[in-house]
Amino acid sequence: MEYFLQQLINGLTLGAIYGLIAIGYTMVYGIIGMINFAHGEVYMIGAFISLITFLLLGVLGITWLPLALLIVLVSAMFFTAIYGWTLERIAYRPLRGSPRLTALISAIGMSIFLQNYVQILQGARVKSLPPVLPGGFTLMEHQGFVVQISYLQIVIMLLTLALMAAFSLFIARTPMGRAQRACEQDMKMAALVGINVDRTISTTFVIGAALAAVAGMMVTLYYGVIDFYIGFLAGIKAFTAAVLGGIGSLPGAMLGGVLIGLIEVFWSAYFTIEYKDVAAFSILVLVLIFRPTGLLGRPEAEKV
Repeated sequence: MEYFLQQLINGLTLGAIYGLIAIGYTMVYGIIGMINFAHGEVYMIGAFISLITFLLLGVLGITWLPLALLIVLVSAMFFTAIYGWTLERIAYRPLRGSPRLTALISAIGMSIFLQNYVQILQGARVKSLPPVLPGGFTLMEHQGFVVQISYLQIVIMLLTLALMAAFSLFIARTPMGRAQRACEQDMKMAALVGINVDRTISTTFVIGAALAAVAGMMVTLYYGVIDFYIGFLAGIKAFTAAVLGGIGSLPGAMLGGVLIGLIEVFWSAYFTIEYKDVAAFSILVLVLIFRPTGLLGRPEAEKV
């Protein structure tokens, strides 16, 4: 029981990170019906910006941890949001009326470009960060096995819940949120009633990139090692989480992320770790066979 509880905590932490990345996928798909395969690289850039900011704060002598974490978070979200905005303007807006395959090829091309761009700027070696927030709480101890939850795991889960709640309120209560929902339902009619569709889509990319930056910062703090390739696999898993939960559904994206995280952690804990990705994708296949729209997805009504 103690071992199960410890793996549950680890799985929820990993799932929270996947869920934040998956929200970016599902937001873009919900509005323009396109999978942004460069989103994983945006998350990777957020991780590098977090690491660089931590190093700069160390040089400047800013050692008060709450202030340092706040500065890193704001910096990562700001600069990564700029990358998201630039990505939409360069790679996607000129292809807005093109076939979906054209936009998909553009997204894959931007993904490869950003990988190599970061590799050239930062090098191919793994970058490391010493533990920033050590310590935690001991929940129980039985026969020498200790169940712990670290301060960092608590921060990750609470920050994810806070961002999810704030973003849900943003979508439901603000004019921009209503504009996003209108564009999701019918982009042409939204434009006819006065909604600036281009600005709405750009804002969606910016928000998705900012959330990916939060996930990048969490991964940098949690694992302490990053490289230019981390965005590829994390992006694939976050996309899987978005599809599993129901592409286009924000709660579904978070649910899918948590499920993928739990599947990976429990499979690694009780079976062989080499096949944890196989287990996650197998669950996705089974869900899509019996529920093609995902767990919380809704069938798309044909517009006539």
